[in-house]
Amino acid sequence: MFKRLLVPLDGSRLAEAALLPAVYLATNLNAPVVLLHVIEKNAPEAIHGERHLTDPEGAQAYLAEIAGRFFPPNIKVESHVHTSEVSNVPKSIVEHIAEFSPDLIIMCAHGEGGLRDFFFGSIAQQVIGRGDTPVLLIQPGESEKQPSFSLRMIMVPLDGNPQHEEGLPLASQLAQACSASLHLLMVIPTLGTLKSQPAATGLFLPASMRAMLDLAEEDAEEYLRSQANKLHPQVTAITASVSRGDPATAIANVSKAAAADMILLSTHGKAGQDAFWSSSVAPKVSSLTDIPLLLVPV
Repeated sequence: MFKRLLVPLDGSRLAEAALLPAVYLATNLNAPVVLLHVIEKNAPEAIHGERHLTDPEGAQAYLAEIAGRFFPPNIKVESHVHTSEVSNVPKSIVEHIAEFSPDLIIMCAHGEGGLRDFFFGSIAQQVIGRGDTPVLLIQPGESEKQPSFSLRMIMVPLDGNPQHEEGLPLASQLAQACSASLHLLMVIPTLGTLKSQPAATGLFLPASMRAMLDLAEEDAEEYLRSQANKLHPQVTAITASVSRGDPATAIANVSKAAAADMILLSTHGKAGQDAFWSSSVAPKVSSLTDIPLLLVPV
């Protein structure tokens, strides 16, 4: 599962929102952590309204201080400062994947272009585009205090696509390691939330389309029961539900109602950055919820 964690930091309090989840997962998974800072070329003195680390010595001291302040002595923590100034920080983070071979990247969604826009428009597209490293996206809290993190409930949306089931073993292992429960969710559109060709069909044949969607809901219930039965030998606490409406909205609403601590989404990245935007509900879900989002490339 996750045997090595990578946490990129820029010195800001917002970026430090990724630290408590990193501590929790490193402790429960007995996984070492790499703290990374990349020196940005012509970097501003402040970013996100806070200080920005621009010199190697200051960055190394900062990472050492963070390691001692956040992580218990039994967790192995490495610090790395990329001292050669770079213009493209997201690209540099991606390049460090090959150097440190992390199984999971934990980072905060923030940036000058908007909290979520920055992440999905830059770093996530490049990282997910590699197709092999999951990313845990943490939303920063509004207060100075870092938001707490624990895993008691993991939400796993599915859509019947076998590729998207590839995240289930990871969800199962994570649930076992953290003594968490799983909730499987499938969203069936309503007549008003259909897209593209099905929407046109529903406009001209509403009764027929409504009947088809009702049948799809019944099939979804059977599908989720089947998936839950496969996972029960590994995870004892598994629930499932079918929701109707827009997928991203339903995922956000059901996750909040179920008090989920994490949403695990399988996403496509190998087909390129455009595919990440067009085929994934991840950016939409992120804009609707503050629950941590685990993106698993398929």
